[in-house]
Amino acid sequence: MFYMESYELLYELLKINSIKIQTKKPFTWASGWKSPIYFDNRVSLSYPNIRSEIKEHLSTLIKKEYKNVDVIAGVATAGIPQGALVADNLQKPFVYVRSKPKSHGMKNMIEGKLDENKKIILIEDLISTGGSSIKAVEALRERNADILCVISIFSYGFNISLENFEKTKCKSESLFNYDDLISVALENKYINNADADSLREWRIDPEKWGEKFT
Repeated sequence: MFYMESYELLYELLKINSIKIQTKKPFTWASGWKSPIYFDNRVSLSYPNIRSEIKEHLSTLIKKEYKNVDVIAGVATAGIPQGALVADNLQKPFVYVRSKPKSHGMKNMIEGKLDENKKIILIEDLISTGGSSIKAVEALRERNADILCVISIFSYGFNISLENFEKTKCKSESLFNYDDLISVALENKYINNADADSLREWRIDPEKWGEKFT
């Protein structure tokens, strides 16, 4: 699925610092992992042309592979704007799924009108372990929803995420994967061969890779 148009879009995300790569001075994730990559898809929302390209790529995938979709859903928080853009483009209803039920009012976990037994595409910005996506899938399934696929902009491709989606019996797809990113970053000289090796080592064992920085 990685065509030339996708290559150009991934390169644009690197240029606007939506994707930052630092193998010598890694970022710290909320989980405590040290990471040489920080991917912030919210940055792309500030660039109309890039925002539109992402919307079109996601929409094209859905129109091609999931023509029977009834509803587009977004995972809070970063999946909300992307999902809303796609829903508008496809002229489909939109809902979003909170990370936990609202603490007041109706105490909703799913926001928006959602009837039961709908076929849903769930939009996520990126997938690391897959935990937040799967939590959203489970909340939607409580409404007897049929989740056709979780579609993200980017996936790190960790084995744990593949295992988690398999256990949940939910399909997942991404516009870009980790190997795509390394290829584009190398070709455009954002990283060198040593950096690429370090990035591959991190993806195999993030915890062990980060030990040298603690």
